[in-house]
Amino acid sequence: MSMNKNTVLGWATILMILMGVILILMGAYRYEDVAGWGFATVGIGFFCIAWVFNALKGRV
Repeated sequence: MSMNKNTVLGWATILMILMGVILILMGAYRYEDVAGWGFATVGIGFFCIAWVFNALKGRV
């Protein structure tokens, strides 16, 4: 299987979504103080970047 640009962006999107879910869950269940808000915010940022990666597939 050769890795072209679209395949790399697809894998990056999947990994970013997985990491975003992990960070949001850590913010919700592991840290119950102010640090939890930070983890959840970074997780949402990962979702935004994954959305951009997904939008770039087929265009680069």
